[in-house]
Amino acid sequence: MDKKLVTYAKTLRQNMTPQEQLLWRFLRNRHFAHYKFRRQHPVGPFILDFACLRPKVAIELDGGQHDENRHYDENRTLWLESRGWVVLRYWNNELTENTDGVLTAIFDTLRAQSVSHPLKTATMQYTQPA
Repeated sequence: MDKKLVTYAKTLRQNMTPQEQLLWRFLRNRHFAHYKFRRQHPVGPFILDFACLRPKVAIELDGGQHDENRHYDENRTLWLESRGWVVLRYWNNELTENTDGVLTAIFDTLRAQSVSHPLKTATMQYTQPA
């Protein structure tokens, strides 16, 4: 793995946006229906905001700068999907204004992707952040 990419991922983990911090409070420590998530996780040449390795679900939170980088994000999504990843992309304000809706959509995707993993028939349970 590229050492520069790993170093950059560590920097991103230390400088999370408020929206990333909010989502991480729900996803960390298997609080979200017992799924294991990683934050700022390198995959190939990219760093995923949040990654659940089983099933392969990536969650990306986008701010205004992503509207200008739409082509880059589309190519990135195609690359990840070609390797079996499902990519969920939310705008920062979407998470802030509709947290429960975003969490429900994430859960529904995880559950749908887990059909081939019978041990992962979770119910939507998550610990409310303090």
